[in-house]
Amino acid sequence: MSSDNDPARPDLGTLPEGTAAPGANLLALRGHNTALVLGLLRAAGEQGVSRLELAERTGLTPQAVSKITARLRADGLAAEAGRRASTGGKPRTVLRLVPGARHAVGVHLDRDELTCVLADLTGRPAAVRRAPLDFGAGAGTVLATAAREVAALRDAAGGPPVLGAGVACPGPLDHATGVLRQVTGAPQWAGFPLRDALAEALGLPVVLDKDTNAAALGLSRAPKEPGGASFAYLHLGTGLGAGLVLGGALYRGPHTGAGEFGHQVVQLDGPRCDCGRRGCVEALCLAAVARDDLPAAARVLGVAAANLVELLDIDRVLLGGRTVLAHPERFRDGVARALADHAALRGRPGAAPGGGAAAAVPVALARGGSRAVADGAAELVLTGLFR
Repeated sequence: MSSDNDPARPDLGTLPEGTAAPGANLLALRGHNTALVLGLLRAAGEQGVSRLELAERTGLTPQAVSKITARLRADGLAAEAGRRASTGGKPRTVLRLVPGARHAVGVHLDRDELTCVLADLTGRPAAVRRAPLDFGAGAGTVLATAAREVAALRDAAGGPPVLGAGVACPGPLDHATGVLRQVTGAPQWAGFPLRDALAEALGLPVVLDKDTNAAALGLSRAPKEPGGASFAYLHLGTGLGAGLVLGGALYRGPHTGAGEFGHQVVQLDGPRCDCGRRGCVEALCLAAVARDDLPAAARVLGVAAANLVELLDIDRVLLGGRTVLAHPERFRDGVARALADHAALRGRPGAAPGGGAAAAVPVALARGGSRAVADGAAELVLTGLFR
């Protein structure tokens, strides 16, 4: 049973921003109800929210909300933010989240670089560090580098209270157990319990996920943009993968293996991929980048994105990763053209009747730039506190 102040609960499910499931006035669900209240305080931002509003939005009684908020104030997680005029009776006291009361570490283990952030309770980074990393060198090197850099990050920030560390790395991996599978190009990691090893090395609770999933989770908390609640985050860097948010929730699949986007075969006799097959999107994209044919790389990425739109009926496509960020307009425009061609040929479900041209799925660069994965890794921890 979870306690009210258990920030490392393993429940990583998500709710659409600004909404909450009905609360339950049962002692066994105190942790659940506290998470609902914390989530609403976070969504309210600096303007805060009153106890009565919290009761209305969670379905909890005012008495239950008062007890929860009293504990949050005692723990330093919430504070009064003034008073708001009432339609009747005395003005309502407004409460707000205290962003710096706790922090989460986010670590991105890329194939050749480590990025770590120290994020406050709103997800804003208070400190950032980068260091070279050889992910292919194996566990000893990676664990030592991560421990050193996370310690330096926390020391530089003055050692604030930390809830835990979210760690994102290349997949595939088992999110539930924290064990790596056959990582493309790094077979020596297969079967390694990275989550538990990092927890010991860092001295913190650790949540492990794929880099693309972490980024997609963080992006799902960003201010909502036109296009709806389902999107794909396509990450092209040293490899190619996808993070999927469907109906407002991160989709990992029943075996936490969803999003291996780069290994869909689109050319049967194409170049050999590091995964062992031929003609994978990743191999074709990276080969085009290597010969400096960016239009071809963007076109391949766009065709694969159109396949994803056809398969999942998503609302928008977000692009990230160092290769995209090195040439953002070329990749955005190239993918947008491929999706426009797809819409012209196939249309989109829900398009207006009458035979007019169907609007293409919108394409944009993901927020956060080169820090998107590390920011999302911190959100892996924060999600357990707020939802």
